[in-house]
Amino acid sequence: MKVQLQGQLVRLRISEAELARLQAGETVENLTRLPDGLALRQRLQLEEGVQPALQAEAGGWACRLPRAELAAYVARLPCREGLRLRLPLAQGTEEVVEIDLEVDVRDSVRSRGVPRR
Repeated sequence: MKVQLQGQLVRLRISEAELARLQAGETVENLTRLPDGLALRQRLQLEEGVQPALQAEAGGWACRLPRAELAAYVARLPCREGLRLRLPLAQGTEEVVEIDLEVDVRDSVRSRGVPRR
């Protein structure tokens, strides 16, 4: 999983293999180890019947994706437009963090072929 941060936008790009693992119920993770034992971890997990959510954890965060939203996105693959989630920072606030999940389009074309027009 590739992670790109800019302000309140988090872009996550995963491969077709990571997508398959995610759909099989596994957690997809990025871990960056830094000096002095510091580690930053980002996790992506799929769940039934949940609202999208971003949860702070010791040393990072986890993003919960609803299975139905991911399935609708996967039906459009390969495509350049990702699955965009707008998640409030706290209940009752207008501040949000946006998660943009994308399956690598080149990997997707190799796996799925070119879509018909």
